[in-house]
Amino acid sequence: MAVGKEIRVKIASIKNTQKITRAMEKVATSKMRKTQTRMLATRPYSKKIAQIIRHLAHAKPEYTHPFMVDRTVSRVGVIILSSDRGLCGGLNSNLFRLSLRQFRNWGKESVEVNISVIGQKGCSFFNGIGAKIIAQATKLGDSPHLQDIIGVIRAMLDDYREGKIDALYVGYNEFVNTMTQKPKLEQLLPVKSDELTPELAGHWDYLYEPDARDVLDDLLVRYVESIVFQGLVENNACEQAARMVAMKSASDNAGKLISELQLIYNKARQAAITQEISEIVGGAAAV
Repeated sequence: MAVGKEIRVKIASIKNTQKITRAMEKVATSKMRKTQTRMLATRPYSKKIAQIIRHLAHAKPEYTHPFMVDRTVSRVGVIILSSDRGLCGGLNSNLFRLSLRQFRNWGKESVEVNISVIGQKGCSFFNGIGAKIIAQATKLGDSPHLQDIIGVIRAMLDDYREGKIDALYVGYNEFVNTMTQKPKLEQLLPVKSDELTPELAGHWDYLYEPDARDVLDDLLVRYVESIVFQGLVENNACEQAARMVAMKSASDNAGKLISELQLIYNKARQAAITQEISEIVGGAAAV
């Protein structure tokens, strides 16, 4: 039964693969809980600082920070947040497609694009298409720290201050729920104004101590850093959720394939037994 032997080898191989995918699913589930806890812990801070900065765009301060001044856009900078590892479904590819669509739109308007990339997958992809990469950071692990990405962020902020770029964006996957991750491209600079809440609608400005220049210089840098770091934490939670779902799907598909191959093997084995019986009966009749 040469055919039966080949099928048995395939079944054994798929079972081994299924063991790996199930183990990876369990690991991703464990990591997902930790990354979700971290993501939920950092969200309030990033939302609050973003709210304050966007309120400032409505104010009439004594000092207008360069990060809040609109410019004629001829060059933009984009910080792309991706994963270091694959096997997480279409998480990275969905973000890359969204980014490329926007890049093409900017290209039609003769706007140049400079990129900073966080994550090995993003580096490989954008290097492959010949994009202009200014800075990159990889192998940050499952619990990255702000210090790990400061260099990437500062490279873009320095370009913005020097007029090498006229707008700054960040692209990442936003965690909606375990089954849904939403690719997002968000403008960081210049700061876009937000609708004021009713209790702040009559305010013209905040009170600054020691003065507006010192406060805004520090606050706006911290704002950019916090939004990028929150995007990184969100992306990590999305990565583990997507990997868990992908590995569960792979395990289920392996189970279906094993069942189909087992059925084919049983049919082949039954056909071989039937043929042997027929040969024995035919030989006995000939005698």
